[in-house]
Amino acid sequence: MLKKLFTKIESNKTEFTEEEIEKLEQFVEEGFIIKNENYEINSKYRIGVVKVEKNRAILCDLLNEHKNLNLDIEHLNGAYDGDLVLAKRVFNPRSKIKAKIEKVFLNGKTGQILIYVKDKSFYTVKESIKLQFTPKQKLQEGDILLVDNKSFDIVKNLGNISDTAVDEEISLSLYDEDYRLNSKLEVDAKMDDSNKRVDLSKLPFCTIDPNSAKDHDDAIYFDWENSILYVAIADVSYFVKEGSELDKLAFKKSTSAYLPSKVLPMLPNELSEDMCSLKEGVDRYSYVFKIYLDLKNIEVKKSELFEAVINSHRKFSYGRIDRVLEKKFDTFSQNEKEIFDYLLPLYEVTKQYRKKRLKKGYDFRSNEYKLTLKNGEIQSVEIETSSASHQLIEECMLLANIEASKKVNSVGIFRIHEEPPFKAISKLVDDVNALGLKVKLQSDVHSTITHIQQKAKYSSLSEEIDDLIIHAQTQAKYSSKNLGHFGLGFKSYSHFTSPIRRYSDLVLHRILKTKYTPKNIEDICEHISNQERKIDQMVWDFEDRKYARWALKNIKKEVKAKIVDSERGVCVTYGEIAGAKIYLDNYKGQILFSKIKVIIKSSDVISKQITGSVKY
Repeated sequence: MLKKLFTKIESNKTEFTEEEIEKLEQFVEEGFIIKNENYEINSKYRIGVVKVEKNRAILCDLLNEHKNLNLDIEHLNGAYDGDLVLAKRVFNPRSKIKAKIEKVFLNGKTGQILIYVKDKSFYTVKESIKLQFTPKQKLQEGDILLVDNKSFDIVKNLGNISDTAVDEEISLSLYDEDYRLNSKLEVDAKMDDSNKRVDLSKLPFCTIDPNSAKDHDDAIYFDWENSILYVAIADVSYFVKEGSELDKLAFKKSTSAYLPSKVLPMLPNELSEDMCSLKEGVDRYSYVFKIYLDLKNIEVKKSELFEAVINSHRKFSYGRIDRVLEKKFDTFSQNEKEIFDYLLPLYEVTKQYRKKRLKKGYDFRSNEYKLTLKNGEIQSVEIETSSASHQLIEECMLLANIEASKKVNSVGIFRIHEEPPFKAISKLVDDVNALGLKVKLQSDVHSTITHIQQKAKYSSLSEEIDDLIIHAQTQAKYSSKNLGHFGLGFKSYSHFTSPIRRYSDLVLHRILKTKYTPKNIEDICEHISNQERKIDQMVWDFEDRKYARWALKNIKKEVKAKIVDSERGVCVTYGEIAGAKIYLDNYKGQILFSKIKVIIKSSDVISKQITGSVKY
């Protein structure tokens, strides 16, 4: 009520309820609301919402972000992130307006914050803010505590920063995802559909996934003689009923979280690894696209979508299929031969579809680091690349996703990626030219990006320039309206193929089955888009802390790195342990992507900051 009331005053509204007027008269007596012809906020004061960031706090204006004020982070007067507060405007000696909090109206986040013990004092893990805190228990240096953000009572001692096992709990707590560790629901999943399903169990479907995969969302089969591609997707919507407790928890999570050490699944293991997983050699319910291909024009003639029963005749790893596509068959069974006989021509077909797709879309080369841990510490880091088998599966899934989007009404759930603004592309051109490549703005965004990629192809910085191009893009998200997918070059696109690990796909399956779009579809799209970004950040937080642990054990070690932020002097390691971000204390303005040698000087596991010096 109060936030709404103060917003009405700021907006110069004149109509108030009796309850609001009673509250306003109380505030008039307190002196920070003035009553003239209308109610106004005393010019000495400001009302806003506290936003706490690393090393600073801001008073966010209720209407205009350009009126935000800086707050003294050392004197928040008991306020914390998300609180609605009254602040008194003050002027510092340099004439920069600041504000001092006088009163907390409303606790924005009644919850918990993460703190740690350092030199017998207490600091927040996220922002490194020193807190006035007198615990009843005896605590050790480096203890990580979850405390109530108002009473400061200790809710839980997560452990000590010296223990590598605490990293997972820190990241989950920081991003409010710690409920994943104890949110268990009983599952009673049976294949008891009374409706008749199409029986495809005799077709030799196969799954192709990472070697460690336990959840198999998708299986494929290609009828080479009739040019028909079957894409079978786990029929999760049959087992997860809309509005059930299982569904509510899946919506809250919105996505599985993939940490280097484990998977925190969106669905319980009984579903994600069993009844909803297209396991080898067992019948499973699936939602199947039967896609009729026009191989002459490299198009889709038509597609059919139906509920079916399939039986994956074989599960393969990407590595095994890569060898098959190179005609290295190893020892194989008759069953495998039957599958290889259609995978080989399918690969040639998908290459043609990929070639056509890339005339409008893009092929960005971006390194992804896969951390392997042992006893909670980094043992090795591999750079994951998109191999032939990855591309085969990717093209099959893209075809299914496109066909799914075509069957949705004008309002549904789409995966959209809007064209980057001119300002971002103009900066991209400047950044690329600064690296020594001579590029120019072209007639449109697509032409400019392909022009840059063509120039980069013949340089030693093609991967780095692809990173610059990716950073110039807008972020893909979910939307109830179809705005196209710029990066992929599609007019219409949805996510259909991973309902075990993405809530968006589960929603799409329901829409396609019932022809009904949820009334709150916009809220659903916003929530799952936000969750997607948050989970990415949580995983990065976890990985960066692992890198910091590695660096702490390698002080004085010389590593190879390249500059990735020329303004702040930040580099990233490559070679044996790739992906560690290091802040340089003797940076002398080396150009972006310069390769350097760095001596590791210090590492803070809690802040995840690694400091090093360039070896000149």
